[in-house]
Amino acid sequence: MGRKGWRGAPPADDREARQRILDAALASIERRGPRLTTLTEVAADLGITRPTIYRHFTSSEDLLAAAAEIALDHWTARIGEMSGHFTDATDLLVEAVAYLIERLPDEPLLGLLLETDRMRVMSRKMVMPAAVARSRTMLEHTGIDWSAMGFTGRRMDDLVEFLLRMIQSMVIAPSNPARSAAALRGYLRQWIGPVMSAGAGDLS
Repeated sequence: MGRKGWRGAPPADDREARQRILDAALASIERRGPRLTTLTEVAADLGITRPTIYRHFTSSEDLLAAAAEIALDHWTARIGEMSGHFTDATDLLVEAVAYLIERLPDEPLLGLLLETDRMRVMSRKMVMPAAVARSRTMLEHTGIDWSAMGFTGRRMDDLVEFLLRMIQSMVIAPSNPARSAAALRGYLRQWIGPVMSAGAGDLS
């Protein structure tokens, strides 16, 4: 497991070791910026060697992908907190999507993955089943009765995937010139509104 090093405080097991490596990577990204965060820097911060990191992550891309997953979890939680007071489904979705489009490019880790060849890693994670399930759970914990609107089971998953793909495309290829906050929300309402009105209609 590679318990030597660790600045005299080795992890209890592999799970703790992996978590500490992830925490160190996220701390390095916050401190140095994503471009200057390398396996060498993370290893030095922890007092371990690069081979120790390789026991838990196959490459720097693997480590960044795992860190991106944590970042996505944090963003999902933020959206859940922000959207909890909405009672209208369209209002909630428009604001949640707009919030992500406006804020994601400024998030250090996610912004890097969206701007470089690592974009593929982030793009896949944004629409993979785990991301859909996570976002669906967040929406289902709001005050909206989605089932009354025709969104249950696969229909709800389709709605979430539609929204995630909209966010993905507008973050990767932003409007030029950029829309104002009000214009962005008007644009989103123009397309999200009909989807919500369709309810039990076909999304696929």
